[in-house]
Amino acid sequence: MKTTPFFILLLLAGCAVGPNYQNKPPATPAQWSEPLEGGVTGKPLVAREWWKGFHDPALETLISQAVASNYDLRISAALVRQARESLGMARAGYGPTVDAAGSYSRDRASRNGFVSNPAVNPNYNLYQSGFDASWEIDVFGGVRRAVEAAGAGVEAAEFGREDALVSLLAEVAVNYASVRGAQLRLTIAKNNIQSQKDSVAITQAKLDAGMASSLDVAQASALEAATEAAIPPLETTLKTAIHHLSVLLGQPPGALLEQLSRESAIPPAPPEIPAGVPADILRRRPDIRQAERQLAAATANIGVATADLFPKFSLTGAPGLESVNPGTLFNGASSIWTLGPTVQWRVFDSGKIRSNIRLQRALQEQVLAAYEKAVLTAMQDVEDALVAYAKEKGHFIALQKSVDENKRAYDLAGELYSKGLTDFLNVVNAQSALYQAQDQLAQSRLTVTTDVIALYKALGGGWEEPSPAKPGAKVGGR
Repeated sequence: MKTTPFFILLLLAGCAVGPNYQNKPPATPAQWSEPLEGGVTGKPLVAREWWKGFHDPALETLISQAVASNYDLRISAALVRQARESLGMARAGYGPTVDAAGSYSRDRASRNGFVSNPAVNPNYNLYQSGFDASWEIDVFGGVRRAVEAAGAGVEAAEFGREDALVSLLAEVAVNYASVRGAQLRLTIAKNNIQSQKDSVAITQAKLDAGMASSLDVAQASALEAATEAAIPPLETTLKTAIHHLSVLLGQPPGALLEQLSRESAIPPAPPEIPAGVPADILRRRPDIRQAERQLAAATANIGVATADLFPKFSLTGAPGLESVNPGTLFNGASSIWTLGPTVQWRVFDSGKIRSNIRLQRALQEQVLAAYEKAVLTAMQDVEDALVAYAKEKGHFIALQKSVDENKRAYDLAGELYSKGLTDFLNVVNAQSALYQAQDQLAQSRLTVTTDVIALYKALGGGWEEPSPAKPGAKVGGR
């Protein structure tokens, strides 16, 4: 059997130059270095909608609305569509290219040329129409590597969208918790202001009765004024968090002011938080999976560049029609055609091609380092979240005790003052310490919740997309 050159080309087309990508995940520790405390367990994170563990309907509604209308997610979705179209363009390299053309020209032949018969009119019309077709045989796999790179690019874009979703979920939850935290701190401040106003009234009455000094009244008034000074910053925190939430939902900044004006509790941390093991984040974190797909694309691009070192084989054909008379253009006798193989080899561009190969290898090394760094950064995120959550839980317990002791000290100071057994300054100091302890406890309660959210985000939870909210859903306090 005689082997034809064309058959040999088809055999060669089964290979592809350049390195074949193999995913070799970086090594991870068997366990987290931080102890699992405060309800954190080593169970794998399987809850898709982790925010439902807070049992807060308003938060759930906000997150559903954000998923349906957030602009960052819309941008990410457009990037996915863009990557898919790039893949379609790469796949088109497998097929032939066909160009249609038609022309008319008025020509004149030379009297001294090949047509020298005086009886022949040198002036004539020429009508042409036809197709130019070319099919490049992907002998060395340049097209296949381009399709491979574009396919990995699509997956990278999809994971990029999922990473944006993880960030959005955490951002909505954190800002919602900030709203509830600011409302709680405002309530504490206003309750203390009312208590301090009562102290001012009592000392003023005692002064009028000659049983207290002007210093007592001044000290009570100073404490009240200091507490009132804390109100504006807290109101600013509240309003800016609501504004941010509104924009995350794709709405004007003031859209949620009325709906979130009613006070509600800070979402409490769930009793159990599954953290899994470090190896789990390689699968769960979409930013890591995006970096891995980018590495696959960069590896394939080395093959695309390497294919330029080799000749390109194509089959070309140009069927068409040509006539000097438009009436006979479509007759069989007017047909013309060419058909044959072509070879193109950039022989004198070897320096440029090899530089491009080295360029692609350098880019691949950068992406590899970025992938490995992403894994380390993800593990750091989890370790940081674990220690922050555990320590804040201890801080919160200590602050609860501090509030109880300061409340007892304030009651005792008030009782002794009423009996004339202590100075009013002790009452003022006890009242101030109680307010500060209550405010710190509220802040710690908020921090515990935000630390839990940070842990869920670090673990890569929630990118399995939740259901969008129904139109007109309310997000007010419970």
